[in-house]
Amino acid sequence: MKQKYVIALYIRLSVEDFKTESLSIPNQKLLLREKAMSLQEWDNSEVLEFVDNGHTGTNFERPAVQELLTMVQAGKIDCIIVKDLSRFGRNSIETGYFIERVFPLYHTRFISVSDDFDTANFKGDTGGIDIAFKYLISECYSRDMSMKTKSAKYAKMRRGEYQSVICPYGYRKSIDGRMEPDEDVAGIVRQIFEWAADGNTAAEITRKLYALKIPTPGEYRRDKGKDHYNVSRTHGVWSSSTVLRMLEDQRYIGTYVIGKRKVQEIGSRRMKLKDESEWFKIPDHHPAIVSKELFEKANASIKRFSLPNKKRRDYLLRGKVFCGCCDHAMSLRNDVWFYCRHSEVAENLPCHGVRVKMVDLEQAIFEIIRAQMCPALGIDSSKDKLDLQTVQQAEHEDKLRSIQDSKRQLYEQYALGEIDLETYRERKAVYDAELVQAKNVHAAITAQTKQIQSDYEARLKQREIVQEVGSTDTLTQALIDRLISKVYIFPGDRIEIEYVTQDVFGVKETEESDYEGSILL
Repeated sequence: MKQKYVIALYIRLSVEDFKTESLSIPNQKLLLREKAMSLQEWDNSEVLEFVDNGHTGTNFERPAVQELLTMVQAGKIDCIIVKDLSRFGRNSIETGYFIERVFPLYHTRFISVSDDFDTANFKGDTGGIDIAFKYLISECYSRDMSMKTKSAKYAKMRRGEYQSVICPYGYRKSIDGRMEPDEDVAGIVRQIFEWAADGNTAAEITRKLYALKIPTPGEYRRDKGKDHYNVSRTHGVWSSSTVLRMLEDQRYIGTYVIGKRKVQEIGSRRMKLKDESEWFKIPDHHPAIVSKELFEKANASIKRFSLPNKKRRDYLLRGKVFCGCCDHAMSLRNDVWFYCRHSEVAENLPCHGVRVKMVDLEQAIFEIIRAQMCPALGIDSSKDKLDLQTVQQAEHEDKLRSIQDSKRQLYEQYALGEIDLETYRERKAVYDAELVQAKNVHAAITAQTKQIQSDYEARLKQREIVQEVGSTDTLTQALIDRLISKVYIFPGDRIEIEYVTQDVFGVKETEESDYEGSILL
């Protein structure tokens, strides 16, 4: 039987498109299916639909289009149909790259219905200057829409009309949608500023809040029914960074500050902080919780403890060491000790006082890796097994082809009148049964070959790691980056290593180790 011709219908609907009925998903589907049915390959086709609902076309970070491109690279898509070029993408460079470079490489036909564009009509060509202009017009339209939206937003900011949906801790939305103090917690905000003004550090303030059993902002919002805040790791402990952000937030003196960040480029989700001169500050925008005098006094006091010129410290396990009890990243004190800063607010927390020397931890991790190293034996025998399996797979592929050839010859005999219809049907039934059995066996052998290949590659990787570990006496950055995802520190002289991938050493993903001699002090 002839292999199916796979047609992919790609549909994209952005937020702005909801206003246009012709761009709706059902209408796009109808248009694309009508085009697909007009193709010569329709009778032997399989139609797949890929829909990105509510995604911008300025980049290709869309789930459906990524799935589509993955299938194209796997050679599983014969034809792609879109309503117009802008549905596929509004970035002229990336869109042109896929249409002119990638799709021809994988023999994938591309059709844009509204643009009357079909790559089948442009063999060895790029579609001409008309298509190039359509790329650019689409991209310019997207940039123009972005600038108009941004301009309207900034105009509202200047008039004091614009404000975010979420209020800062201490405020809530009034009936008319404005910000007003939330008297349930506004007193806590004032207390935090008073503590800071009295000379307390952020860490000391967090201890006071924990002692008074004051819920964190996230826990408070969760208790108010906003359960989309993840507070699984807070355990009632405020973070110093939360306190510092509150103390610097001018919204608590009634000044609304917006426009602090902007996207790095159109179509990107990455944000960067703008210069303070570009911020929009609206004084007396809403009722203040603290006075300007208290705000300035608190900030003047708290800044005595900040380190504005603090340099980033680089060390081997940076970003890898976590508390096994509360799952917070452990801090490094004086370049010597890893400790759980989250648990310093109270002695009753299970990880309070747990710490480990950096050098001892590095050595312990290296010893764990060395102890768990597979000897990487049996690689040669695995290679022999893989070779044998590959030969068996090839033999069964030959058998499949032989049966298929026999079926074709049988049909030729019937077509030439050498055999009658009844004889043809009887022999064909035999071949069909043999073909089904041969396909089942071939599928099983193919799966076995894939597993043996995977095992062999894993053993090769293990041998590379063995050689790398054997060539050094200490933990290296290369080993950490290659192997380790996280290191968890627990009370009771115990650490756990979570590896980057499973079965690195022929063991499970997470490996526990207990050490006598105590690296935890």
